[in-house]
Amino acid sequence: MGQHLSKAAVRVCVLAAGTSTRFGATKLVRHLRGKPLVQHALFAAQGACKGWVTLVVGHDEEAVVAASAGLSDNIVVNREHQLGIGSSISAGIRACRDGADAILIMLADQPLITAAHLSELIDNWSGADNEIVASSFEGIAGPPILFPKNAFDALCELSGDAGAKSLLSNDAFHVRSINFPPAGLDVDTPEDLRNLDQA
Repeated sequence: MGQHLSKAAVRVCVLAAGTSTRFGATKLVRHLRGKPLVQHALFAAQGACKGWVTLVVGHDEEAVVAASAGLSDNIVVNREHQLGIGSSISAGIRACRDGADAILIMLADQPLITAAHLSELIDNWSGADNEIVASSFEGIAGPPILFPKNAFDALCELSGDAGAKSLLSNDAFHVRSINFPPAGLDVDTPEDLRNLDQA
């Protein structure tokens, strides 16, 4: 495989199961620039991998699904979402790994992620089964992150609050980083949302 990979081989998994503890309410249904927060992530995901977008919900699942307005192709309910992000990653990967060469994991509360950035992550993946392509901001590697199929088993074993970053320091994988400062911004509090809406 080379730089011009079929995007059908890449799936996107949007994590939207969290409890929004710091926000004090279900943040993904709150509006930012005229549409629910969760839709910003889904529009970006569909722009990069149309037809291959899985949404993982958990906390207040019915409201989040309603706010997503049918923009995902597959919805997974993580019944163990209260255990932490690891359980949501595991649930999402299990649901969309079949036939996938790589899976992009992104967070639903990163509204400044663009389809162009997701496509850049995909385009910079060599196709190697041991190459991870991460977003970076201020020298920190984080989501959205593209994981190749050799990482799927390890991702499926995640649980609790242990996210996927442990794989970035695993010698079994080569990590490529794409600088994208907006990836450093997520919405944790009502103030975060207000500041973004007024920007």
